[in-house]
Amino acid sequence: MLKFRPQQFARFSSASSNKFVDGFIGAIGNTPLLRLKTLSKETGSDILAKAEFMNPGGSVKDRAALYVVKEAEEKGLITTGGTVVEGTAGNTGIGLAHVCRAKGYNCVIYMPNTQSQEKIDLLRMLGAEVHPVPAVPFEDPQNYNHQARRHAETIPNAVWTNQFDNIANRRAHIETTGPEIWEQTGGQVDGFTCSTGTGGTFAGVTRYLKGQNPNIKSFIADPPGSVLYHYVKSGGKLLERSGSSITEGIGQGRVTENLKNEIPLIDDALNIPDEKSIEMVYRLLDEEGLYMGASTALNVVAAVEMAHILGPGKKIVTILCDGAYRYQSRLF
Repeated sequence: MLKFRPQQFARFSSASSNKFVDGFIGAIGNTPLLRLKTLSKETGSDILAKAEFMNPGGSVKDRAALYVVKEAEEKGLITTGGTVVEGTAGNTGIGLAHVCRAKGYNCVIYMPNTQSQEKIDLLRMLGAEVHPVPAVPFEDPQNYNHQARRHAETIPNAVWTNQFDNIANRRAHIETTGPEIWEQTGGQVDGFTCSTGTGGTFAGVTRYLKGQNPNIKSFIADPPGSVLYHYVKSGGKLLERSGSSITEGIGQGRVTENLKNEIPLIDDALNIPDEKSIEMVYRLLDEEGLYMGASTALNVVAAVEMAHILGPGKKIVTILCDGAYRYQSRLF
């Protein structure tokens, strides 16, 4: 029979009692930084991945969701019992649905009907009112973001959190994700890369890290069908969109307010085809035991390519956005 010594149990209890956080909100952030062993060995550099799927809502977007709601509260735009409305491809909506339940708000989500059924089902299970609408360009008045804005304007005590152009999104990563990466690497970062949808994660982390060391390289990673690769490569002259991608929630047809001010800080851009992303989905599962979605896989492909460009002996950081279970019906 296993026996516990009282003094050992007392030490365990004492150590644990001081390490609680305040509910769902308190659990957002402070995610681990994982070294991907096989890819690190292959490249001769440390491929380091921020495990954002370990946020309590399951994605990096928990951070943005919290900050856009906090900003609305700080500005007095919403009070208890009010409604948060957002246009999102899914993960920000899921984060908002959690945050709203924790804070006592209603949540209404408009999203493109091209997104996975798993995301829609989860949002509804969390209590959000979900409106899947046809996927049309941002310039179209029926774009899901414009429909979300109009919905918020029609009801009292409601706010459209506007994740694409609300720089509270970027602020979340300047104040949390960037400092966490800096601390976890002991300030030894050579490169950062990730894809962008709203631009908040990429812009905020880039701004913080380059503020600590301007020699850190920042590469934007882009899927087919997005304009940002050509925009960066052409020095801001081209917004050329071609092709489409299996990835969800990343890529963009314009430069958002979250990204705009960080364009001068971007050192290069990488265009990642779906074939490489899908291959990396299975490599992460087979070699690391990580069940990741295509956007995360794209980020890891970009980190590997960045390592090859910068040469061996570097520390390259990227983002593990979310898990693959939200994409099972489409991805697998």
